Amino acid sequence: MLDANVKNQLKTYLQNLKRPVELVVSADDSKKSQELASLAQDIVDSSALVTLSKVQGARTPSMAVINPDNNSQITFAGLPMGHEFTSLVLALLHSGGHPLKLDADVIEQIKQLSGKFQFETYVSLSCQTCPEVIQALNMMAAINPNITNVMIDGALFQDEVAQRNILSVPAVYLNGEPFSVGAISVVEILNKLDTGAASRKAEALSQKSAFDVLVVGGGPAGAAAAIYAARKGLVTGIVADKFGGQVAETVGIENFISVSKTEGPKLVANLESHVHDYDVDIMANQKANTLVKEGLFKLGLESGASLSSKTILLATGARWREMNVPGEQEYRGKGVAYCPHCDGPLFKGKRVAVIGGGNSGIEAAIDLANIVEHVTVLEFDVSLRADEVLQRKAKSMGNITIITQALTTQVLGDGKRVTGLSYTDRKSGQSHEVTLAGIFVQIGLVPNTEWLRGVVELTPRGEIIVDAKGQTSIPGVFAAGDATNSPFKQIIIAMGSGATASLGAFDYLIRHTDELAIEQS
Repeated sequence: MLDANVKNQLKTYLQNLKRPVELVVSADDSKKSQELASLAQDIVDSSALVTLSKVQGARTPSMAVINPDNNSQITFAGLPMGHEFTSLVLALLHSGGHPLKLDADVIEQIKQLSGKFQFETYVSLSCQTCPEVIQALNMMAAINPNITNVMIDGALFQDEVAQRNILSVPAVYLNGEPFSVGAISVVEILNKLDTGAASRKAEALSQKSAFDVLVVGGGPAGAAAAIYAARKGLVTGIVADKFGGQVAETVGIENFISVSKTEGPKLVANLESHVHDYDVDIMANQKANTLVKEGLFKLGLESGASLSSKTILLATGARWREMNVPGEQEYRGKGVAYCPHCDGPLFKGKRVAVIGGGNSGIEAAIDLANIVEHVTVLEFDVSLRADEVLQRKAKSMGNITIITQALTTQVLGDGKRVTGLSYTDRKSGQSHEVTLAGIFVQIGLVPNTEWLRGVVELTPRGEIIVDAKGQTSIPGVFAAGDATNSPFKQIIIAMGSGATASLGAFDYLIRHTDELAIEQS
């Protein structure tokens, strides 16, 4: 199943096993089953600590990774290749006693959870967000045997997907009931299971001493800013809803100078690892909602916590822009999607639409055309805005229809899922309906700055206005990345602006040392 190079890498990884691991495989005569059986044998051949047994399980093909010491169980229903191969390797390591990259207090909190938690997580193997969720749940399962998680390949177990009306991944079920859709971290899962966790965390955060630089946002701009601040010897903190921002949802990255090709999740992991090399206080799963100056700056969080800092660096990034038409919110996750790589495989053989004719829209259409029956691209303008090479590729494919001057007016559905959309031809004024199973929205980004209106100066589009040093309209408050009025939204530019704003904050601090000391006292 695995080529020689991957087998050698697997052997190297499995040298970190500290205790036995048991694989339990359920397979039949199908091709996928035989591939899974072959994969299991490759794993067994890679370490003397791994044993293999076979059963007839409820889902076939499937493979359970079991720690015999505490009977913890992590199951993969389907063939965990693609992005999920890393999840499999980590499940083996964690079940085999390799240390987990979690804080000690988080591990203890997981151990203390009481009750039975049977998670089922539906994924697509092309989804770059799914492994984050699988790995979070698998780590919890490795710690507490009362927690189990089954990764289910949605493209393989289509009957289950249809029965549960799953049209967006990762989709997590707990004890048979819907639990979450989309990215979710260990701490967020714990906050949902342990209702007192969030308030305890907020109280602990509020007790922290003042920072020199407090970065709001954990994307490329925020990571670069934190590294530059820490290297200057400043007391640095990062407040972030999730580390990585939009980059975590980016598949191919081929314009990051000096790295010819990488993927978003890999770049995010490297960013986080680099930040951890420095003394930076990372406060994840926290959203800022207020900013005031009371001597020092006070940053309020949605959890109720409050943090103090001499300077603030806003790197809040951006999110996918929505159509804002009737039916969009009602059918979000039920046919309305924003990540073609994640959710595209769920629409195999069906008809879908892509809203937007820029680079992201046409790239999405090309990718989807290899999976679905037909793609209709709707572009508001008189012509596509994508690069010419992408336009030529899309037009050369026989199952992509491009409609320009199209204003989407409504998402149509039957109450359970999307059935189509309505649009108006801006040239003729005529209304049209298109029968569809899915709609992928790719119309750009909107900055995450709503909570800063009336606090710092923004452009009409909501972008934070900054000067050459990254300073906003408030002295001591700096900003960087896609949330600012930088004309180009690129990863490498965001990183550079993060470094610039951080150095601007350092310059501000050394020029205002005396007055800041008075304010802090």
